[in-house]
Amino acid sequence: MPQPPTTIVDELGIALANLADSATGAFIPTLRLGVTGLSRAGKTIFITALVHNLLTGGRLPGFTPMAEGRFIGAQLAEYPDATIPRFAYEQHLATLTGPTPAWPEGTRRISQLRLVLKFQSASWRARLSGPSTLNLDIVDYPGEWLLDLPLLGLSFAEWSIEALERARQPGSGKEAKPFLDLLASIDPGQAANDVDAEQLAAAFTEYLRRSQEHGALSSLPPGRFLLPGDLEGSPALTFAPLPAGGPQRGSTLYSMLEHRYEAYKDRVVRPFFREHFARLDRQVVLVDTLRALNAGPAAVADLETALSAVLACFRQGESNLLLRPFTRKIDRILFAATKADHVHHTSHNRLEAILNRLVANAARRARFAGAETKSMAIAGIRATREGTINENGEQLPTIIGTPLEGEMLGSTLYDGKSEIALFPGDLPERPDSLFENGSPVSLNFLRFAPPRGLEHNFNGDLVLPHIRFDRALDYLIGDWLK
Repeated sequence: MPQPPTTIVDELGIALANLADSATGAFIPTLRLGVTGLSRAGKTIFITALVHNLLTGGRLPGFTPMAEGRFIGAQLAEYPDATIPRFAYEQHLATLTGPTPAWPEGTRRISQLRLVLKFQSASWRARLSGPSTLNLDIVDYPGEWLLDLPLLGLSFAEWSIEALERARQPGSGKEAKPFLDLLASIDPGQAANDVDAEQLAAAFTEYLRRSQEHGALSSLPPGRFLLPGDLEGSPALTFAPLPAGGPQRGSTLYSMLEHRYEAYKDRVVRPFFREHFARLDRQVVLVDTLRALNAGPAAVADLETALSAVLACFRQGESNLLLRPFTRKIDRILFAATKADHVHHTSHNRLEAILNRLVANAARRARFAGAETKSMAIAGIRATREGTINENGEQLPTIIGTPLEGEMLGSTLYDGKSEIALFPGDLPERPDSLFENGSPVSLNFLRFAPPRGLEHNFNGDLVLPHIRFDRALDYLIGDWLK
């Protein structure tokens, strides 16, 4: 799948925005880090953990500038674009660490935050002029919006064909049936009217929502139908795919929905691409791999398709310092399998290998374009600890934590208060086995509450436990702090 097509106007807008960034950062370099992932992948947790660890000097032995004693500290700063909502770091941290810890609400719109990092350079020549400074701009956006970018290269007729083909696949039958039944009762060539358009859009949105709940990711676009942000209730979100046939011009229902589809691309998707997405330097894509594995082979295959579509959207390549005032490209992409704390550490490397397999084809294309990619199993905030249990004379590795209220395993319903020891199951040694025979992975998968009784460091700041988060941070920004 090619990168989203751009017009001369798009490229001019991107160049002007990058030029403005370069002007405001003439004396302090700026690194723009994009953080995305589909729903429940852990974007809010990742950013909250990133900001807290940098502000408080967290326990990050794998973060080279901190391990070498060169990291001086970080401060929150005013973001230069006052029109973009601020990432609510303080509120999210309070939710996570309050008297009754809870997971904060997930990403539903774009938000940004700026950290000013101060460090000593590893170069003795650079150290002669004193400490160095870097602006780290974090851009948080829903992955569902990212999946919209390929629409820029599709006409309404082309998108309709693809969307209806997905809806009619055997695996989509239950979720898509109400929408397809309604579609069969409507003539695309009939006179345009808002009632039918709204009914079709509502039925199509419900199909997308039910598909998402059952692990289907590649069928989600248009992403704003599920996460509308400030467009909720807008006519721009009132369209649906229609079969070709009959008159498609004039005041027909088909022409009405086609017009709204094109307006969605021009007024929603293209500005997002031009004003935010195309101005990133680094990108982390958070992936709820365990959820797909637990849902079965079809969900795993669909996740592979969705990740390939995601990676194809990035403007990839090596950054050219001379051209950077006019154009930016993503030169490093981290794919992170989140919730590594939901399996024992003996499965972490296997989880990483599975994610590597899922993104293999897309990663090869990125490397060919000149961008680096890496896959990693992480937990931004670790909700469990590890132990062992004896079952029939066999020692089984377990994770210990408090399942969220309402979680079920077999016939057991958890109340959100009781701590348990759970053998989560084993991930396959060979990732290819997931694709060769389509055999499901047997996992005891539960969602756990945030950790309680957190430690404090010597300054009295809370210490957030994590898994490999320091390595992820080092890959994403460590080379900018040399």
